[in-house]
Amino acid sequence: MRNSRRTFIKQASGFTAACFTGLDMAAATFASSSSPSKDAVGSSSVGWYDRPMRWAQLAFVEDDPGNYDLSFWLDYFEKIHADAACLSAGGVVAFYPTEVPFHFRSKWLGTMDTFGDIVAGCRKLGMNVIARTDSHACHQDVYDAHPDWIAVDEHGNKRRHPSDPEYWLTCALGPYNFEFMTSVHQEIIRRYMVDGIFTNRWSGSGMCYCEHCQKGFRDFSGLDLPRTSDPLNPARRQYIVWNQKVLFDLWRLWNQRIKEINPQASYIANAGGGALSPLDMKIIGELAPTLFADRQGRTGLMAPWANGKNGKEYRATMGHKAIAGIFSVGIDDKNRWKDSVQSADETRLWVADGMAQGLRPWFTKFNAKVIDRRWLPVVEEIYKWHHANEAYLRNERSFARVGMVYSQQTASFYGGEKARALVEDPALGFYQALIEARIPFEMVHDRLLDRQHTAQFRTLILPNIAALSNLQCQQISEFVEDGGSVVATYETSLYDEWGVRRQDFGLASLFGMSFAGGPQGPMLNSYLSLQKEPGTDTYHPLLKGFEDATRIVNASNQVNIRPLSQNLFSPLQIVPSYPDLPMEAVFPPPVTTHNPGVILRESGRGRVVYFPGDIDRTFWEVLNVDHAKLLRNAVLWATNETSPVSVEGPGVLDISVWGQKNSMTVHLVNLTNPMMLKGPVREVIPIARQRVRIRIPEGRRVSRAKLLVAGNSSPFRREQGFIIFDVPSIAVHEVIALDFAANA
Repeated sequence: MRNSRRTFIKQASGFTAACFTGLDMAAATFASSSSPSKDAVGSSSVGWYDRPMRWAQLAFVEDDPGNYDLSFWLDYFEKIHADAACLSAGGVVAFYPTEVPFHFRSKWLGTMDTFGDIVAGCRKLGMNVIARTDSHACHQDVYDAHPDWIAVDEHGNKRRHPSDPEYWLTCALGPYNFEFMTSVHQEIIRRYMVDGIFTNRWSGSGMCYCEHCQKGFRDFSGLDLPRTSDPLNPARRQYIVWNQKVLFDLWRLWNQRIKEINPQASYIANAGGGALSPLDMKIIGELAPTLFADRQGRTGLMAPWANGKNGKEYRATMGHKAIAGIFSVGIDDKNRWKDSVQSADETRLWVADGMAQGLRPWFTKFNAKVIDRRWLPVVEEIYKWHHANEAYLRNERSFARVGMVYSQQTASFYGGEKARALVEDPALGFYQALIEARIPFEMVHDRLLDRQHTAQFRTLILPNIAALSNLQCQQISEFVEDGGSVVATYETSLYDEWGVRRQDFGLASLFGMSFAGGPQGPMLNSYLSLQKEPGTDTYHPLLKGFEDATRIVNASNQVNIRPLSQNLFSPLQIVPSYPDLPMEAVFPPPVTTHNPGVILRESGRGRVVYFPGDIDRTFWEVLNVDHAKLLRNAVLWATNETSPVSVEGPGVLDISVWGQKNSMTVHLVNLTNPMMLKGPVREVIPIARQRVRIRIPEGRRVSRAKLLVAGNSSPFRREQGFIIFDVPSIAVHEVIALDFAANA
């Protein structure tokens, strides 16, 4: 088995240590892996994948066989109009009479076929069914027969499961997955002809130092496995590339073996996400015919819009393929209260924001025994509304004109262990600022910056996208040459795609300045001084709303820059840090020259805004209202066009605007709540009347406007290509649906 595993890896990779060394080998392999594979499912959702709109998941526990009510679940699935199900089949525990050696059957299974029975029941309801497997742990008999299948820590110790020491953690990159789990998947498909396999925790439980990983990595790179997480370490850099490559090889293997039995089925990994996701979303977008965003709920200091953000990040590389948003009916917390029940309004808000950003709802229930029933009517309410309005939820395009870039390579090769602070926090800050500004926007993957993927946008936002290749810098420059605009912050483009610092910004000519040192910070007691434009008594539009201010708080960190033009005027000048104690010393020293706090340029039909400070990250840290206003003004000035939708009224709203086949919709999610940034929500606090102005696509005429949550038609008026009307009140969520006239 070991030899066959090594042969497979050698054949799949197409690379040997003799061909490449160091960074050249890593770069070539990464480029090869990122190109569309021959066995990729395709660029559109073919087959059954676009059909399901509402998913149900039962994650069986081992004592469920014979101890749960099958008819209850089938009745519930029918009542809520669930049209697809994900059901636990095997891996750690088999819930069917498996014949694969070492595939552990539930001790409660006996002669039953728990998985097969519920699959048959779902099929009678006309539902699509995929099988859930879990490959991250095994029992003692596997350890005894195949100790090389077990994950090993950096000290050479086999790893027991941290939650249940009776289990062992398995190596994701060795024969356990490539051989044993391949056999399990083949058996499930052959017996039940389900529509796909969905695997939980398939990519491993951290780094593994087993004999297979050591040899596989050495064959690939000529190096030993790294003992550091520093992305500038050559071994660590190549490990990131190698780990992704092996996992994508595994994905392709499982997909191939499944399709050999059932050509209409696919392997659908539990994978993906934003900048901090370890697997390249561009490749995932090419491989997956559909995907399931597994952000089950919020925890800690997380905003409810995080569910919609996840949907946007998936859609950035998945395009129009169907994406379901997994939400737990329980509390999603580090304490792992898997049999808990989330508050009803928290569930409503979380799911509503996902739906507003294009996710199809998928509830997951751990343990098929209904212990606490409070969640059942909540999901029923959500799903019945979704079913009644399904035609308005089959989105074909977003009308957003602003795109915010996220970068996995920046997180991996620049951020490393500090990726959350250096990469994710700037994105979260800018995201919150756009929410508060009520600007509809999408997420854009940094490896899809070509004209095809950015054509819909007028403005691209680069929140400290530090690591960019020469090609990516060229694509951004071409975007501006074509009439687009850019808003960028801090160290954007100062590093190449491998996290190596350049001598100058890759986008220096676009920004109109050069790197002059740094970074420096924290900038304690530092400010941005507001300047009126020379020869006038007016402020630049960037400073709208600051007319009665002299200066505002600076960002916490900044780089030093040198403008390329001596005649550059900056409406913001940096006031350097000065003492904050003793109180007698709290005043700025006399300074004759000030560094610019922002660079503003007009390049052809495009505009460029560059902040040398991490103002987006600082905003997320302190939520300073001036920073929110400044980021909003920067985007509005850069975009320089009328928004596809504007909403005036009190409160905080997450807004999206969509087009369907014969209609368009505007989603308004009410985030106005004292528990907005620290859930769960205790109660829904409705907001008052909102005035909505929607731009109608050229050549279309609106025949009717209605509010899908309120359930009534709404009067409106037409005004020069726009539809204007009022929404009386919004509780959790309202959807404005505009039907187009058939003869338009």
